[in-house]
Amino acid sequence: MSDPKNAKRSRGHTTSIPKGHSLGEFRTHGEATEFVNRLVAGEFKANKISIIGHDLVLVESVRTRLGYGRVALSGAITGFWLGLIFALLVGAGIETSADGSISYAPQEFIAVLVMAAGGGMLLNILRFVATKNKRGFISSQMPVAARYEVIVPEQDVVEARKALKLTGTAE
Repeated sequence: MSDPKNAKRSRGHTTSIPKGHSLGEFRTHGEATEFVNRLVAGEFKANKISIIGHDLVLVESVRTRLGYGRVALSGAITGFWLGLIFALLVGAGIETSADGSISYAPQEFIAVLVMAAGGGMLLNILRFVATKNKRGFISSQMPVAARYEVIVPEQDVVEARKALKLTGTAE
């Protein structure tokens, strides 16, 4: 659920690149966030700080080859979990008699799990066959910048430098 207060605040912001004074440039995002943490620790207002990434590139890391075995295993695992949830919800393998006694038949519970795993495997393989010509590998994508710059508004530069001196760090 969204916070109406945040929605009101975000309406005033534009999607343009912030302008102001550069307090430093860093090679990694981690170094830039450490610098921002020092600014905030020095009581500088956090909402006046921007980290800008320059020279963005999209890095796609190929994790593994995608084949029938991996697709089948993934489908079986997904089907197993769905079958487990279903079996627990409907009480598969648990029977009550007319006199109120309860008996448990684990083979019925296991049968539900095996059938669900098989169904998940089959569906995943069919989906893979239908889209086989698209990709034969699994990858992840992440935007990365060549450098990061910490910016504050021009009118707050003196206050930012004081905050850095309070934390014992210089520009």
